[in-house]
Formats: sequence, C-alpha cells, structure tokens
Amino acid sequence: MGKTAKRVLVTGGAGFIGSHLCRELLAEGYRVTCLDNLLTGSIENINELLDHPNFKFILHDITLPIELEIDEIYNLACPASPVHYQYDPVRTIRTSVLGAMNVLELAKKTNAKVLQASTSEVYGDPAVHPQVEEYWGNVNPIGVRSCYDEGKRCAETLFFDYFRQYGVDIKVIRIFNTYGPNMHPEDGRVISNFIVQALKGEGLSIYGNGDQTRSFCFVDDLVNGMMKMMNTDNLQGPINLGNPQEFTILELAEKVIQITNSSSQLQFNPLPMDDPKQRKPNINEAEIKLDWTPRVCLEEGLKETIRYFEGRLSKDKGIVLQKFIL
Repeated sequence: MGKTAKRVLVTGGAGFIGSHLCRELLAEGYRVTCLDNLLTGSIENINELLDHPNFKFILHDITLPIELEIDEIYNLACPASPVHYQYDPVRTIRTSVLGAMNVLELAKKTNAKVLQASTSEVYGDPAVHPQVEEYWGNVNPIGVRSCYDEGKRCAETLFFDYFRQYGVDIKVIRIFNTYGPNMHPEDGRVISNFIVQALKGEGLSIYGNGDQTRSFCFVDDLVNGMMKMMNTDNLQGPINLGNPQEFTILELAEKVIQITNSSSQLQFNPLPMDDPKQRKPNINEAEIKLDWTPRVCLEEGLKETIRYFEGRLSKDKGIVLQKFIL
C-alpha cells in the first residue's frame, strides 16, 4: 500500500501533541482518524483540520473498544499534566491501561503498527542521570503521581507482552517535557504556567527553591521523532525523545520574564510530592537508530509558544479552567 493511502489513527488527537501530529500526518499525505473524548483535548486544536478531505474526527473514549480499519495507530490518549491526571486518578489509570489494551487489540485484529506515547515519568525521581532507556526507574507506586507514572509503566508492559505473545508490531517512545502552541493555559505544566503568569503580570510560581532541572523539547521536534519511530522497521524501543539541553526551573523563569518583558516577580511555594529533582534524556538511541535530534532551541521555541498564548489570552479575555466531565 502506498504511503498516501495509509490510514492512521491518532488517539488523543485533539490534545496538545496529538493535534500537531494530526496536522503533520495530513501534510505528509496520510488519511487521519482523530479519536478523542475531549476530556482534556479541544476541538479548537483541530478546528482547521475538520474540513480536510483526509481527516475524520470521532468522539470516543478509548477505555471502550472500537472497531476500525486502520494501518497505523499512535496512542496518545491520556491526560499528561499533573493538574489533569490527578483530577480523576482512577480514570487516568483506566485510560492508560484499558486504553492500551484496546489499541493493542485493534492492532492485533487489523495487523496495524501501533506506537505507544509513554513518558519520562516512568523513570520517576531518577537515581541515574541523564536517563537511559535501560534504567528501570525510581517510582513511588502509591503516591499522588502514581496514577500516571504506573499507568504508563503498565501500558509499556502490555505493549511488550502483545509483541512477545501475539507478534503485534509495537513501538514505544518515552516523551520528555514537551511544549509549544496548543498547550492548555491551565494544565499546570511549568512552561504554560510561567508564560500565562508573565503575560498577566502575576508572580511566577516556583515550587521548591527552583534548582530542580528539566529538559524542554519543542513539539515540532517531538512529532518528527514520533513519525521517524513509526517508519523505522524492526524497532520496538523504548526510545527516549526529548531535548537533552538541561535548565533549572529558575533559569526557565528568568528566560520567560526576559522574553515577555514582564514585570512579574518570582513566588516560591512548597515542592509537590514526588516531584523529580532532575530530568534529562540520553538520546543516543534516537540519534543512532532514528537519525533524530531536536533542532529548536529553547529561546526560539519559547518565542513561538508565547505568541500562541498572547493570541489565546487576547481572544479569551480571561481563562476559565476547563470542566473535566463528559
């Protein structure tokens, strides 16, 4: 089957990363089905795609089985920010585990390739730095973040068991902190928090003393890596995808204030439970096996993300937290 005829399912396709992936897949000539329950995703993220002849949107919760004729599946269906995944932790773990089983069953029936969007959170508060794929992690199984961390770890287990037991063509990537347009203004992630607070002239919320580190990957780079992983044969992963440039939270706050020319000050708050002290991917595997490396530097990516939030704040004239009920 030719590339332009491939039918691709993106679960969580109306979310932050999923919407960018749908857009890029369409640009590459694929036929794209976007599946989302709109719990944290938004029709606004895919509004410009709805009239595209090769795009189809299905309102559906992936915790329920679905029957489709499909060639490739990208499984991104799960709330990914602490505010969202801690809102209903039982639902979060159901989405990770039952959702993984349902996409794997669909892949098994249709002989489709299926990619799991896992997360650097599987490493927990890492004792190995930078994080390599062989590291098994340091995760609290009963903490407030466990619904997400352990849900994603269980999903990885399911993917590799379906590969070993049924021969399903799986791919697993571990996504490190990603940012860019279409982030939810109140998703609780550090970049969206800082940008919104700086644009509104509010204090930037620093948790702890700000010396914890993160590595930030622009969404276009991530999507490129995801598609390269899908198109690389005989590679199951897991593969880290992220930007290995490491910044302290204080450095990030100062950079956001500088770019926005904001008068905001720093406000220090208690550190949340199980917040990782360090987060930096080792991407040697991605560089060698995918010929992939991120290209967008933090300053360039922040400028584009800030432009997006400026437009959104101007349009919204104030932000109301999304109600997470269907």
